[in-house]
Amino acid sequence: MTAESRSDLIVLASGSPRRRELLELLGVRFTIEPAPGEEAPQPGEAPDAYAVRAARAKAELVARVHSRAPVLGADTVVEIDGSVLGKPRSSGEARAMLQLLSGRTHAVHTAVALHFDDRCTSLLDTAKVRFLRLTSKLIQWYVATGEPMDKAGAYAVQGAGGLLVEAVDGSPHTVIGLPVHRLPELFAGCGLRFWDYL
Repeated sequence: MTAESRSDLIVLASGSPRRRELLELLGVRFTIEPAPGEEAPQPGEAPDAYAVRAARAKAELVARVHSRAPVLGADTVVEIDGSVLGKPRSSGEARAMLQLLSGRTHAVHTAVALHFDDRCTSLLDTAKVRFLRLTSKLIQWYVATGEPMDKAGAYAVQGAGGLLVEAVDGSPHTVIGLPVHRLPELFAGCGLRFWDYL
């Protein structure tokens, strides 16, 4: 594929408002085409491997429709005790997740994948997040904000959930859902210059 036939827009294969906001902050030229459906962990699959597989699946699926553009897929997985904490399906499930995370350190894996010109490259970035010891009153207040309900692990470090976090070892953007510092490396893996899309 020649540079002349290539789209000058990235396609973001995600409906995540947080990822959209991070790309907008950088001034990236992009359009949004969320990948349909959700990948589920396979039996015995490690959480980090699941994140990479899911990110690649999203990019590859959307690339079938957008063959001229680089397609960026991403997936964020919260891991504690070797298990994945997904998005809570109820306020009770959100409370249980927050109680599990209280006073402990957990891993947040964000995988990003880029599909372009029949190639797909991917990478994984991991951050460690340490929670404060949470009181039942704090958990009740936070769940009542509604913020946990569409977040992996039932919290948003960039929102009101920042009150729950004592420390982050790694990139906060990885916890938010897009390790922006790794994007030039990701694009180079497909023979592209990230800076050409700013």
